[in-house]
Amino acid sequence: MEETRIAALQRMPIFGAIRADILASLLATSRVVRVPRDDYFFREGDRAESMFVLEQGQVAIVRHWEGKPYVLGHLHEGDCFGEMAVLDLFPRSASILALEDCAAIELSTASLLELAETDLEQFALVQMNIGRELSRRLRDAGERLFRAQVGAPPPERAPAFWT
Repeated sequence: MEETRIAALQRMPIFGAIRADILASLLATSRVVRVPRDDYFFREGDRAESMFVLEQGQVAIVRHWEGKPYVLGHLHEGDCFGEMAVLDLFPRSASILALEDCAAIELSTASLLELAETDLEQFALVQMNIGRELSRRLRDAGERLFRAQVGAPPPERAPAFWT
């Protein structure tokens, strides 16, 4: 079972090029968080000391303005969220709402620090993967903002988290 799970994790962008032994170690120090449909993994403004990798289900990225929720996008199995927290340690910038029963691996900043102390090269790869994901999302957000400013429709093929 663990080999199948590790193989699935290695196909996720956040764990690209990460060795199986490192993933097994991360899994051993991480917990699986199960969130039922219509409940939150976390809310905007919450203290942040971890990120999540969605193993099962679909979530919505939600921000609130003047008491109203606005869905910014959706994430699916294999996507990560809360990754900014492991880099900047600021409070959560959005809420993550489970649209169906979900399960996600919670990676704490402490477990990533432990990885840095035991295998700096693999830690660097995880950090690069997080950076690539953030860069992709920033590019997509920039494109979205640009199109809104010029009055253009969104691209025909929107990124996964827009849908």
